[in-house]
Amino acid sequence: MANPIYKVIFHNQNQVYELYARAIYQSDMYGFIEVEEFVFGEKAQLVVDPSEEKLKTEFASVTRSYIPMHSIVRIDEVEKEGTGKIVEVKGDKVAKFPFAPPIRHPQDTE
Repeated sequence: MANPIYKVIFHNQNQVYELYARAIYQSDMYGFIEVEEFVFGEKAQLVVDPSEEKLKTEFASVTRSYIPMHSIVRIDEVEKEGTGKIVEVKGDKVAKFPFAPPIRHPQDTE
């Protein structure tokens, strides 16, 4: 593939973002991934997806985004771009890393 497209899935404030980009690499800032050249769906589409529109407006003036490594869920190299989306995290199906260890209460040994 001469110009690969990457699907990036990451956590951001109780939401899971899924977006597409052409350039992804490890940042010089320790612990961050740099994402550039965002790819969004065709502007000529008749059906407008509100989730993708929210994503487009959020990243409209962004040329490069630094995403903390611990927020990344997955990065895939794909053949063509799909529809980017933002999904609210409901319940405890997706665990954030790092997470606090469980609180252990002292037990009486008597």
